[in-house]
Amino acid sequence: MTGAIIFLVILLVIVFYVVSIFNNLVALRNRFKNAFAQIEVQLKRRYDLIPNLVETAKGYLKHERETLEAVIAARNTALAGLQALKQDPGNAQAVAQLSGAEASLGQALGKLNVVMEAYPDLKANQNMMQLSEELTSTENKVSFARQAFNDAVMAYNNFKQSFPPIIFAGMFGHGPDASLLEFEDHQAIQAAPKVSF
Repeated sequence: MTGAIIFLVILLVIVFYVVSIFNNLVALRNRFKNAFAQIEVQLKRRYDLIPNLVETAKGYLKHERETLEAVIAARNTALAGLQALKQDPGNAQAVAQLSGAEASLGQALGKLNVVMEAYPDLKANQNMMQLSEELTSTENKVSFARQAFNDAVMAYNNFKQSFPPIIFAGMFGHGPDASLLEFEDHQAIQAAPKVSF
């Protein structure tokens, strides 16, 4: 009788421990998905600002149509990458697609900045100054949101890869590790695209 009680207690402890592992995996996965949602909000804001920036610049940059079109094309590619990643924030391929699109967008905005330096009237335009400030502020928010996402992904992956959760993670539907959101162009991490007018 005592042996059966001890066995039952040990079995209950194991069951509660496995349930705890399951709950931690779910909580950590939800945390990194929420962190991605914060990135999504900031990137959408950024993508919404860019067409306004281009529209304001169009009147001044009549001979720079190719540059403006490159910025819009890069913005649209990045937006498509964001939508793809929204479906599965842990998908390594979608993360890589968004990272590449963001790097291209940063390069396009950098070229736009160089072109705009030649137009002093545009730099002095009140709308352009306000858009530039909003874009810079949004870039900072994107950086902070990306850091929070990467921290949440790391916590999830660390827990999932540790022992004994690694034994149960696959059984509980926690497949491949989630991917960090990094830019292919590491200079883009250190310096957000500068758009000064």
